[in-house]
Amino acid sequence: MDDNNSKAKTVQSVERALAIMDALAHEGSPMKLSSLSKQLGLNISTVHRLLNTLMVWGYVEQDPHMGKYRLGIKSFEIGNKALYSLDIRSVAKPYLKKLVDKSNETANLAILVEGEVVYIDQVETHNIIKMFARPGTRGPAYCTGSGKALLAALSEYEINRLARDFSFKSYTGKTITNVGDLKKELSLIRKQGYSLDMGEMEEDVRCVAAPIIDHEGKTIAAISLSGPSTRMSDQYLRNELVPLVIDTAKQISHLVGWDD
Repeated sequence: MDDNNSKAKTVQSVERALAIMDALAHEGSPMKLSSLSKQLGLNISTVHRLLNTLMVWGYVEQDPHMGKYRLGIKSFEIGNKALYSLDIRSVAKPYLKKLVDKSNETANLAILVEGEVVYIDQVETHNIIKMFARPGTRGPAYCTGSGKALLAALSEYEINRLARDFSFKSYTGKTITNVGDLKKELSLIRKQGYSLDMGEMEEDVRCVAAPIIDHEGKTIAAISLSGPSTRMSDQYLRNELVPLVIDTAKQISHLVGWDD
């Protein structure tokens, strides 16, 4: 695609808002409205309107004494999550490979993005029949092993907020289809330290997942093993794979600063 076509498909107001955030980030200290206006070549009223919108969403803050503007906590949170998602891949990769070596099932690394589980890395089994989720693939969090492990770390307020957008589509006869049952499941996951998907998303696919916790005690990702129910029997899953996944998640967590 050439530059002209790419440029034509951008949204001007979004471009300008991002330019404001870039300017604040590069300055490294609070800026006056007039300085932003001059630097960006935009009139003051336009910049003021965009700043107000960014402040409503928490991406920009205004110093109540000086009246200057700076990046808000939301910008930090977004950047921090992006950094974690990049760093955690390099930290977790060797452990995903070890999981596959020990279990010969597919190992996944996933994060939570607004109620959806996003797979950011995977090491495949050598078995002919395998579970495959290309990095970047998304899925419903309420009926996947990794998704539930990630949801279990959230507050009730956050769960209620996200659940409003859940379709609670019944993929199989085992799918959780309402927020009440989901909360019961998440409570169990918190107590036992791992989550299971016993065919909730796909009838003959099973999964065990555990959270990766950082130095602040926050769950930043989840690792999982997934495979067909013909290989992952109840006994093998609970006696062999669950301890393996929990132990591996703890090892990765310690590497990113968690101290249990």
